[in-house]
Amino acid sequence: MTQSSACESSDFNINKLASNYSNKKNTLEKNTSIEMDKMSQELISSIKVSKENQIDAVNNRFPCCVVWTPLPIITWFLPFIGHMGICYTNGVIRDFAGPYFVSEDRMGFGIPTRYWRLSVDKIPFVQNKRETWDRAVKEASEEYKKRMHNLFCDNCHSHVAYALNLMNYDNSSSWNMVKLCFLMLIKGSFVNFGGFMKTWLPFMLIIGTITLIKSSFF
Repeated sequence: MTQSSACESSDFNINKLASNYSNKKNTLEKNTSIEMDKMSQELISSIKVSKENQIDAVNNRFPCCVVWTPLPIITWFLPFIGHMGICYTNGVIRDFAGPYFVSEDRMGFGIPTRYWRLSVDKIPFVQNKRETWDRAVKEASEEYKKRMHNLFCDNCHSHVAYALNLMNYDNSSSWNMVKLCFLMLIKGSFVNFGGFMKTWLPFMLIIGTITLIKSSFF
């Protein structure tokens, strides 16, 4: 092989190595860019979902929550009994407020004083859990628009139980008014101090008055 041919072969190998390096570099940069875009989209999506899941008591938005508010007179004497509703994943409240009427975005007996936060992750056997939640709440609301309100047998608690049974929440289809009443009492959180006072102050005043009258006469 002549010196000229050897130089040409050496130049060819160098150019080939440079080309391979350049191609690999471009491929790596492209893959990195794709991965970065994917991570960025996932982060934005995560932030969006997180924001959607935030409770906004000022605007009465309680995503994926069961909400509760006192009933006039009844709650004064029995503080664990009140009016209940269930919210869409965007926080809008639906509640069975009277015969053939399910209100939306405005509870029939005032703004919520307590809420019990649930999780769409407890809906089994489905991929789109948020959609399943919303569909169940909507279907339950449409069903209860056809029903007569009964304070003891088929009421606002029954409407919430119906929605939870439709979505098979927590792998259970045995939700009922008694169970919800008890769980709201032990797991529910007050929206604020005002909500606590609105729930318990009338009862405490009644008990205080009865105690005062009893001590005065006996």
